[in-house]
Amino acid sequence: MRELAHHPVDTSKGISPSKARRVLDVTAAATGLLLLSVPLLIIYTLVRVSSRGPGVFRQKRVGQGGRPFVMYKFRTMREGVGGLTLTANRDPRLTGIGRLLRRYSLDELPQLVNVLRGHMTLVGPRPQTYDLAVHYAADCRWVFDYRPGLTGLSEVRFRDFDVLGPGEKVDLVNYIERVVPARVSVDAVYLRDPSMRATFGALWDTVKHILGFTVPPLRTDRTELEREDSARAEEPGSAA
Repeated sequence: MRELAHHPVDTSKGISPSKARRVLDVTAAATGLLLLSVPLLIIYTLVRVSSRGPGVFRQKRVGQGGRPFVMYKFRTMREGVGGLTLTANRDPRLTGIGRLLRRYSLDELPQLVNVLRGHMTLVGPRPQTYDLAVHYAADCRWVFDYRPGLTGLSEVRFRDFDVLGPGEKVDLVNYIERVVPARVSVDAVYLRDPSMRATFGALWDTVKHILGFTVPPLRTDRTELEREDSARAEEPGSAA
């Protein structure tokens, strides 16, 4: 695999959500944890008894201003099995209950604690791991200024195949050089104007996505360019 550039993530104060969004974060997270307390306990128990390891997975992620925080998830993978941090629903490392949790995004529910504590917000760019963040290009690193989100536009209105050709794998190089820039450009649509209306719109899109309804992809100049490049590469006689 070709070597990628590697630069540490710089830290700063970052850009906090508005006061109105913070009130929404606290209200929604506290209400969600209260109403879902029994389902959360049931899921935790199922994860613990279905495979060896803790019920909750903890991992250091890039937070607002590039500063680290510990993100919580229900564990979906087998303990002690190595591999890339890029995972898919068909990853053999996933447990049976883990696949089900990921299918309906239930593994993300413990992040309501992160939202309540102010590490995350309801809508924003998804928090990245440091081993991937260090490879981000300079023109994509601005996204680390913002507080990461429980959900976001790139989670529900972007898919890897929007920029990758048929049969292409999401390896590390493709992810960093093609998927990341496209995801960042989609997140930028919300971050340019993170109003309450846009926030509720993203949350509603998330609900529809989880329930299995089709949420149309969000086209940006970058994603359209990537698709055009992919199409040209597949044309007969095109350069390799």
